[in-house]
Order: sequence, then C-alpha cells, then structure tokens
Amino acid sequence: MSVVPAEVLPGGALAADRTSDRAPAELGPRARLWPSLCAVYRAQLSRARVARIPLLFVATFQSVGIMILMRGVVDGGAEAQAVVAGSSVLVVAFVALNLLAQYFGQLRASGGLDHYATLPVPPAAVVLGAAGAYASFTVPGTVVTAVFGCLLFGLPMTHLWVLVAVIPLAGAALAGLGAALGLLAPRPELATLLGQLGMSAALLLGVLPADRMPEVVRFARDLLPSTYGVEAFARTFGERPGWGFVLGDLAVCAGVGVVSLAVATWAYRRAAVR
Repeated sequence: MSVVPAEVLPGGALAADRTSDRAPAELGPRARLWPSLCAVYRAQLSRARVARIPLLFVATFQSVGIMILMRGVVDGGAEAQAVVAGSSVLVVAFVALNLLAQYFGQLRASGGLDHYATLPVPPAAVVLGAAGAYASFTVPGTVVTAVFGCLLFGLPMTHLWVLVAVIPLAGAALAGLGAALGLLAPRPELATLLGQLGMSAALLLGVLPADRMPEVVRFARDLLPSTYGVEAFARTFGERPGWGFVLGDLAVCAGVGVVSLAVATWAYRRAAVR
C-alpha cells in the first residue's frame, strides 16, 4: 500500500487553500471614450446611410419649399435673413431632433439597447456616436438650402463659412434633445410624436421673423435650442456682422448641447438597466 500526500490530491484541503490564495484574474483595460465614440460613429454612419438619404432629401426639399413660399410675402432685409437662416437650421432639426427621437424610441421598444449594454463602451460613446452620425447627414442639405436661399433673396454668401460652427453646435443641441426624448418616452409612438412636435416648433419659431411674433411666443422661441443657431447664422448676412453676438449665440448653442447630451446619456443609462 502506497501513501499519497494530501496536498497532491485534487480535492485536498491544501490544494483548496492554494487555489484560494491565487490572485483574481485581471480584467481587460476599460474602453476609452474617444476610440469607442469613433467606433459607434462609424457603425451608425454605415448603418443609416442608405435609409436616411431619402429622408435627408425630404428635409432639404421641405426647407426649400418653405423659402419659396415665404418669398411671396418677404422681400428682403432682416425678415429674409431670418427665413434663410431658419430654413437652413430646419434641416438640422428634421434629422438630428426628429429622426433621432424616432430611432432611440424604436431601439428602446425593440430591446436594441440590450445589445449596446453588453458592449464594452461607455454610455456617452453610444449617445454621442449616434448623435454625431445623424447630425452628419444634415451637412449637405443645410449647405444646399443656405446657398439656394441666398440666391433666392439676394443675400450675400460671404460668410457662409459660419455654417462650419452652426451645424455641429446646433446639431449637438438638437441631437441631444432628440435622443433624450426618444429614450425617456415610454412608447415609440410617443417618441415619434415628440420628435414631430419638436421639429414643428423649430419650423414655426425658427423660420418666421421674430419681430412679428407675440411676446409669449418670443419667450417660447428663446427656449428652443435651434433659435440661437438661427440667430448666429442670420447675423452674418449684414454688412457689418456683430461677431460678438454671433459668438455669444454659438456659445449658448454649445452650452445647451453639453447639457442636452448629458441628459441623453443619463436617459440611456436609465433605459438600459430596465
């Protein structure tokens, strides 16, 4: 008969003690925000490219049609500047606010958030990546609308380069608002309704000249994030643009964008754990 030491047995007490003394397995490094954001952005951009191009055409055609309609009642001056600027930013509102609210509403209802919750990416990367992808689709339509409006109303195109700042800042504010509406809405139908109402508000309060609005409506206009993008763009049509006011309006857009995207990130966390 041979004697086997207890420490070599698989179920021995010493073997169990040695197993328990081992250090826990190390996890992989946490995904960083910027690489995760770029990955989500590219995935959303390739996914939505085919489906969103026809809708972008509709958004551009809608804004151009509004300017043609307003041409019959507006001759020029500050009113024409408001119409062109408001119609241009309306393209951003249609895509970044309306379509993004519908997308996140459908994603929440279909359980698509569970897929993103399993990915090793920060919640902010999901929201910012989707918002950036949808906002990117507004660039061609906004530029086409602005150029057509300038030609239609005889406005100078010298400072159209300001759209480089207006589109991302207004797009961030509206995209964050649209994502928050879609994630907080209990049903996708309600998310669609809220997105449509937001776009209608951008249409009525952004395209129409502010001087002809009642005081209560002007107050509601000041609460709309796209208003400050419209004001910043409209100021550049003057002979001597007030660049201080333009920068102030853009700063408000940037501040609202940070707040709205933070709220959307919180809404994503809240919806993903349910």
